[in-house]
Amino acid sequence: MIPKEQSSILTQKVPKIKIPNNGLVGVTKSEPKKEIPTESTQLPQPTGWRILVLPFKMKEKTEGGVYVGQEIVERQQVASQCGNVLAMGSECYQDKKRYSSGPWCKIGDWVVFARYAGSRIEIEGGEVRLLNEDEVLATIQDPKSILHKY
Repeated sequence: MIPKEQSSILTQKVPKIKIPNNGLVGVTKSEPKKEIPTESTQLPQPTGWRILVLPFKMKEKTEGGVYVGQEIVERQQVASQCGNVLAMGSECYQDKKRYSSGPWCKIGDWVVFARYAGSRIEIEGGEVRLLNEDEVLATIQDPKSILHKY
């Protein structure tokens, strides 16, 4: 059993410590941290009926163990005729009369397009292409199944 003196101490409300809202003299408040852009926010966002595609990039080492030069890898990416759909504009495949069977592709699909189709946009590590929705020729499961010539 707790003596009366101690129980009254336990039930008393303890005043809260108030911390002044004043800053330190000579110290300025730092600005809020700006969000560091990620790769996905640095990519151009397609508008209208355009599709953002990342062209297929071959491996730097062949199955036989031969290393391919960086210039050849870059040349092959520029000449590539297939790529991965990264983003689509808000009006892609919305024309029901033209695309009665539905969209030809969706984000994440591997698509085939003409060699000189779309606009090339240089980014760090390669390039992306902005294609019109009707420049998609086909979808494929595996880009390695196509012979890539440069």
